[in-house]
Amino acid sequence: MTHPALVPGSVAVVTGAASGIGLAAARRFAGLGLAVCLADLPGPALDTAAEAVSRAGARDTLAVPTDVSRPGEIEALEAAVRARFGGADILMNNAGIQPGSALFGPVENWARVLEVNLWGVIHGVRAFAPGMIARGRPGLIINTGSKQGITTPPGDPAYNVAKAGVKVFTEALQHELRGTPDCAVTAHLLIPGFVFTGLTAGNRTEKPAGAWSPEQTADFMLERLAERDFYILCPDNDVPRALDEKRIAWAAGDIIENRPPLSRWHPEFAAAFAAYLEA
Repeated sequence: MTHPALVPGSVAVVTGAASGIGLAAARRFAGLGLAVCLADLPGPALDTAAEAVSRAGARDTLAVPTDVSRPGEIEALEAAVRARFGGADILMNNAGIQPGSALFGPVENWARVLEVNLWGVIHGVRAFAPGMIARGRPGLIINTGSKQGITTPPGDPAYNVAKAGVKVFTEALQHELRGTPDCAVTAHLLIPGFVFTGLTAGNRTEKPAGAWSPEQTADFMLERLAERDFYILCPDNDVPRALDEKRIAWAAGDIIENRPPLSRWHPEFAAAFAAYLEA
């Protein structure tokens, strides 16, 4: 079983497609017989990715150098897809960066992360969704979020803020699409676990045992899309879904129980959190 949008003859657009989850998803879309447009920053990585997607069986392949933080470039991407394929059926807003941030660190880091990770998603949806709805065909908008946007661990606040914004935006988008007459397009929030990509590799050259590969993540995404999941909450080799559920529930409990924010990392609540996990 598969989603009705993921059939031969459909058109998929993937941002951040030159590597990692984006490239893995683009190859999986190609393997299903879709036409695929890859968008990423200009350079040899994008050209190499496009060749790999062509070899994976894409009906047609287009590579468009794009900085998703610039609305004009996203609009040009949409126009290129429309000119080549007639429009898009699948939009995967996956482009993301993680240069690191601190609350009182360089404001440039904050600006760039928000421009790419949050505004890139917003620009993509605003450019593509109206045309996707107008096509009247089954369609998918997949926005790549993060568990860090839900449990917001300390250490990289700009990234957390951006990904929390993606979660809220995607929830609002799906509500809007659900209430739009004759709309066959649905939105979905991809929430990866620990995935070994260029973003997470650091100085490592080999995948850690606890991490999933981008291909595992793309396969899981397709499985859950077939089941029509909105929240595509991915496990990894260290963290099963049950543990993710407990961590998410504890984070929500900070409000309900009137605990300090991020109490999971608060020394006074360490024993209570450990007991909660064991319950």
